[in-house]
Amino acid sequence: MSGRLRRAYRGMRLGTRLALGLGVLSLVVFAVVGTALTTYMRDYLSAQLDTQLAQGQVAQSKSIADYGTLSGKKYYSWYYAVYDVSDGEPVLRRPEDPADIPADVDDFTSLARAQTVASTEVLRTEHLRGKGEYRLRACEVEPGVVLVSAAPMEDIEDTVGQLITIQAVTFGLALLALVVLGRGMLRRGLQPLSDMAHTARGITSHDLTDSGRLSVRHDGRGGGPEVEELRTAFNTMLEHIDDSLVVRAEAEQRLRRFVADASHELRTPLMSVRGYADLFQYAAANAPEERDRHLARLRAEAARMGFLLDDLLLLARLDAAEVETPLRPQEADLVDLVEQAADAFRVTHAGHPLTVAPGPGSLALRLDPQRIRQVLDNLLTNAAMHTPAGTGVSVAVSLIGDAAQVRIADAGPGIPPADRQRVFDRFYRVDKARSRDRGGSGLGLAVAESLVRAHGGRIDLTSEPGATVFTVTIPLTVGALTKS
Repeated sequence: MSGRLRRAYRGMRLGTRLALGLGVLSLVVFAVVGTALTTYMRDYLSAQLDTQLAQGQVAQSKSIADYGTLSGKKYYSWYYAVYDVSDGEPVLRRPEDPADIPADVDDFTSLARAQTVASTEVLRTEHLRGKGEYRLRACEVEPGVVLVSAAPMEDIEDTVGQLITIQAVTFGLALLALVVLGRGMLRRGLQPLSDMAHTARGITSHDLTDSGRLSVRHDGRGGGPEVEELRTAFNTMLEHIDDSLVVRAEAEQRLRRFVADASHELRTPLMSVRGYADLFQYAAANAPEERDRHLARLRAEAARMGFLLDDLLLLARLDAAEVETPLRPQEADLVDLVEQAADAFRVTHAGHPLTVAPGPGSLALRLDPQRIRQVLDNLLTNAAMHTPAGTGVSVAVSLIGDAAQVRIADAGPGIPPADRQRVFDRFYRVDKARSRDRGGSGLGLAVAESLVRAHGGRIDLTSEPGATVFTVTIPLTVGALTKS
């Protein structure tokens, strides 16, 4: 039974449970207040009756002492017994009226005997058979004479009973009103929580596979500061979830594009290798000069696949840099690295005049010289591949605040605005129709950006017709040792 009640209680809504709890607490308060009030009223009325008994016995004692009778000093429904005390034993006098004493006077006699021993007034409540509760008082009229008076307590019991009835009805109505109205007020106050629960249910029914955005928010008002604080935290949590879903969706989209592009890039050289292998298998290239030409082509395609796989491996290691960093930092001169990259560029791209702007004589940083050199080579090669022959290229090294900067600029046609945000994406090419033999795999800028970011820096791009500038920034607070 108790288990069913507990399950039923747990199944109630929070507003109902709070209203019931408030009702139980109010019931306890009402019970305590009602008991205290009833006890006080009973004691007050009993004290009043004791006072009335004492005052009545003063007049009755005077009448007995003066006239030996209670004539004219009696109260309705009271009992009176006069005792003569002889040798400490009270003896009942013959009553003036048989109705002055009850049929059983043992309680009166016992009280008179107690008064004789105590030598002072004695009060006692007794239940007289067939009569009910009476308040008895014994006092000494004169030496050897004791008066015992008994007043009914029926009026006190009636008054107290009426008071209890009034309290029960009043408290019951108040409790009912408190539970009903309190439940309504609590439900109204908890409505914002119900709205948030409805919002949460809306989130659970939202399809997160097609979109990374949550279309639901809790925009209700009211409920007090606590509910407002909960609402703010709830919406903030939704914003965080929203941002995480967007990042996840973008990452999944990039991964799908990356896998598709990588598969496409590897497919061409693999098809070439397989084609030349078929030629050798079917003896279609037995002439020495033809065989050497095909072998050279095989080596070129294998080398191209090797470069592509090296770039992919490097990007994967940079993405997991917290597990295994691909950098081997050491003290190196950034100016010297730029001069080396410029010399190599002049040899391999003689059709693009290169200018090295004056700058610091040396700039020693703690970095990975091989990877920074790779960044410089990629950026310079990118400038040569995407500009017509004869287009000038310039390189400049400078100190800007707390960072070292390498600025690589060309005077080519520029990069369209729609492509500037994606030039650092993997396998992305500005010129979609460009030959892969000339245009590369589309990983050069992605590798350069990842390497610079691994050094704590960044690459910025500005472009317009006639001027495209890549700016490599490496903060001195991360890697600087000396400068001159």
